[in-house]
Amino acid sequence: MSLDDCRDPSSEFGRLVKEAARRRGVEPRALAVRALLHLPRVAGFGGRLTRRQVGAEIARSADELLSDQAKVERLVPAGVFELQDLRFVADYSGADAEAVFTHLHYLRNARPGALNYALVDPVYGQPISLCSVSPLEWRRVGRQIATQFKVPMAGVWDISRVYSFDVAPPNAISYLLARVRSDMRRRRSDVQLLTTAVDPNLGFTGSSYLAANWQRWMTIKARPYMYYRNRYVSPRQLRAQFDTTNVAELGAMHGGEFQQSRARLLDSMIFCCRVTGTTEFVPPELQRRLHR
Repeated sequence: MSLDDCRDPSSEFGRLVKEAARRRGVEPRALAVRALLHLPRVAGFGGRLTRRQVGAEIARSADELLSDQAKVERLVPAGVFELQDLRFVADYSGADAEAVFTHLHYLRNARPGALNYALVDPVYGQPISLCSVSPLEWRRVGRQIATQFKVPMAGVWDISRVYSFDVAPPNAISYLLARVRSDMRRRRSDVQLLTTAVDPNLGFTGSSYLAANWQRWMTIKARPYMYYRNRYVSPRQLRAQFDTTNVAELGAMHGGEFQQSRARLLDSMIFCCRVTGTTEFVPPELQRRLHR
């Protein structure tokens, strides 16, 4: 199997994920993302994997997800509701959002100081879809936006986390994004633009953003995924824990406990949405490919 194969939900990988999710009692979509995040750790330079390797990563991810779901059991939605019945909540509970993002989001951490929004069910008040919004910290993206689109970095905020439970009705995320935009326009006159990064290596396409009238404005070259003790760690987490993201330094300090992916990864896509007015379409030939 290849990493490209596994990104296709209709592939053998998708079938294995559904079987494992049913056996463990976890959500298939969250399991697929977690497994896709960790498959590059064991894939060769050409992105190839054996079926045994794929099955082992799915099983390991399913066990971890089951344990994590138990830690936020009170927040896992129990009912199924139509989109029009969900209640939009601005300033959603920071503690509850942090619990969901820390235990269920594939990055396994919340963005400190973020504003949190959610669609909650009207009966139990449990989150169905939620997101966090915080000032853009990615300087390379901010500089390109300022240069090409004349929006200063101080006026750009980032959709830094999104999580949607499998019971979410169709279009829940795009509806949530539209409500977030309206709320930001009403409450934050200093915010001109919203951005987000979409990682296609995890099976994400950006369709919810396009449905909410966002546009892809640029791409950014992928860098290897990094892992500590067989678990993915983001550059932010590495800096917080080890004060460095330098591969050579981490390898020297931690030997076999630190790994990085070897296979070629797909570029991330940067989607943007103007808080006021129409977000312009940028033809692919005018979209800059940024380097990290």
